Amino acid sequence: MQKLLTNRWIHTLILLGLLVGTVLVRMGDYNWNTSLRYLAFDAYNKMLPRPQTDHVVIVDIDEMSLARDDLGQWPWSRDVMARLVTNLDEMGAKAVVFDMVFAESDRTSPQTIIERQPEERRESLKDLLRQIPDNDEIFSKAIKDAGNIVTGIIWSSKKEATRRKPRLSKPILLAKSVRPLIETVPSMTGVATNIPEISRAAAGNGCFGVIPEVDGIIRRVPLLFAFKDPERDASIMYPSLAVEALRVSQGGKTLIKARTLKAGEAGPFDPPLKMSVGKYEIPLDWDGLFFVHFSKKRDKKYIPAWQIVDNKVDATRIKDKIVFVGTSAEGLKDIRSTPLNLFIPGVELHANVVEQVISGKYLLRPDILEGVELLVVIFVGMLIILLAPFIGAIFMATFTTTLIATIAFVSWHSFEVYGLLLDPVYPSLCLLTLFVMSSLLSYIRIEFERKQVREAFGFYISPDFMEELTKDPEKLKLGGDIRELSVMFSDIRNFTSISETMSPEALIQLMNDFLTPMSDLVMENRGTIDKYMGDAMMAFWNAPLDDDAHARHACRTALLMNKALAPINEDLKRQADEEGGEPLVLEAGIGINTGPASVGNMGSKQRFAYSALGDTVNLASRLEGQTKQYGVRVLVGEATRLQVPEFAMLELDLIRVKGKQEPERIFVLLGDEEMAQGEYFKNWEKQHDDMLVAYRAMNWDEAKKCADMCQSISKEGMTKFYEIFLERIEGMKAAPPGQGWDGVFVATTK
Repeated sequence: MQKLLTNRWIHTLILLGLLVGTVLVRMGDYNWNTSLRYLAFDAYNKMLPRPQTDHVVIVDIDEMSLARDDLGQWPWSRDVMARLVTNLDEMGAKAVVFDMVFAESDRTSPQTIIERQPEERRESLKDLLRQIPDNDEIFSKAIKDAGNIVTGIIWSSKKEATRRKPRLSKPILLAKSVRPLIETVPSMTGVATNIPEISRAAAGNGCFGVIPEVDGIIRRVPLLFAFKDPERDASIMYPSLAVEALRVSQGGKTLIKARTLKAGEAGPFDPPLKMSVGKYEIPLDWDGLFFVHFSKKRDKKYIPAWQIVDNKVDATRIKDKIVFVGTSAEGLKDIRSTPLNLFIPGVELHANVVEQVISGKYLLRPDILEGVELLVVIFVGMLIILLAPFIGAIFMATFTTTLIATIAFVSWHSFEVYGLLLDPVYPSLCLLTLFVMSSLLSYIRIEFERKQVREAFGFYISPDFMEELTKDPEKLKLGGDIRELSVMFSDIRNFTSISETMSPEALIQLMNDFLTPMSDLVMENRGTIDKYMGDAMMAFWNAPLDDDAHARHACRTALLMNKALAPINEDLKRQADEEGGEPLVLEAGIGINTGPASVGNMGSKQRFAYSALGDTVNLASRLEGQTKQYGVRVLVGEATRLQVPEFAMLELDLIRVKGKQEPERIFVLLGDEEMAQGEYFKNWEKQHDDMLVAYRAMNWDEAKKCADMCQSISKEGMTKFYEIFLERIEGMKAAPPGQGWDGVFVATTK
């Protein structure tokens, strides 16, 4: 499972599956997706509301008008409504549109009053009230005389609500190709309409029903409705209140026509249909819904109804305007929610539609835009999937942010310039989801790679170095670089002889007992274990990560290794005593050299190891081999000595090791800074240096004298060295070297 989660191809498949899922979800067009899309469109409408025009006026039956005692209790008497109609007509209104239904006879009409009286009083009142005109007749006559009045009808979800057939003033002409529209526009199951005399008198009738979105906000209004006539068992197309207002405002003979766009007439983002209302051409979709570009509510557009009834309004405010009669009174329950206002009179919806059509600026969301949005998601999603494995998280975040910003800008520009409603939310969410998932998968992969680093290096480098290396797993790759290292080789003396006396199991246990503490010391002192070679170990410092004190750490580790052998030898002696055998005594030779080396992951692509190569490494190996020849535990190259002058070291010789032409000055490491500062070591160091000076000056007697003195005072395992040196002096004295001798000793063994 872990390998699957860290495989780049599996990551790509997961992201592709996620992309397919987002496309399928978008095709499902769920309510939450629609709501998010509309939130963006609402924000655009708020940032760029439609400019206000003066084509429409709203006569408002407001709280103040309802409070007027002279107008009576609501609903007002129809003779009051007649005065309102007559006054508006005389002021020059192009059309007067009622956003209400007069579904019942006026309760204050004489006939109605008679019917409400007890039967014994009716005869006496008939003659008196017969002389008073009926209020509905007065209102109907005022409507007919004006000739430009539009009344409203409202749909109902209940078929029983239909008590009379709604009157259609002018039939809507549908081209043959558009006739299926009657099946796709909103359908009125039931309908409440005006009393017959008012319907007949009106120049037009329109439905003022609206369809809130899933969040209760009205963004689209129907322009056309279908009503199934129960008598004819056929559906009839009715216009909306706004469409009928536009028709009547242009004259009673104006027609409403719907047709499909011709081939050369339709652009790539045009809706498929067009509806003509006189001189106005309205783009139309098969659902018959109209996206409203709302303007800000303008109080100057509102005129209190009582001022019209009392004729207290300047006629210029009405002349040549389309006048909507509606209400802002909360008690009359005609309050709606729009993107710009949560509480606004319902009449504003129809007024906004009329103004928008007159201005010729539309908001369009044809079906092709959904395809465009899907293509954007697929194309840009594939781009993210393909680039994710090759660019880092910061660049990917920048790239994704740029893409989302571009989508937002294109969406806004399309709205501002072309009126196209291009969804910026879902494509952006898809890209963000892909980015987050890609980042999560990359994080899992990186953590796995870090785990590989820990597994690959956990037994070879110190915990501090491990923490630093896991922060940059890219260093765990084939190849390397040149850097200065301090390299150590450690080997058990006489291992071949020891191994001959032991069983394989005992030998393995011995090696584990030896290498474990040695390895711990290397890692505790910030070293890296390169490899184990039987009884030998190679380690180095200053790689894979920087260590400015690498030579110092290498030398301190060597000193600690010598001390660590003591408890191991004690355990071996105790085991030998228990078994009645001869105790084994382990001694190690250590060679340390400092210099440039090539370090990195070396091997093949199938298998590689972190290692170091170069002349510096070779010399460290040769120095370890020479410890046996010189009878010392730790030999150090001159470059190492120069970096740690504070340690107790003595120069042993100037030798030319096997495989090298240039001589190398070698030193024995005896102790740390504390020992180097002691009087004992200082005296010893002086005698030792005098010995080398005399030796290289071919003053054999003086060199022998100094060597004897050093041998008598040395307490750090140097006895064998001085014995070897005295033999060499005797040999030189017996057979002096020729002229030009440089004091170099040529090592013939590794």
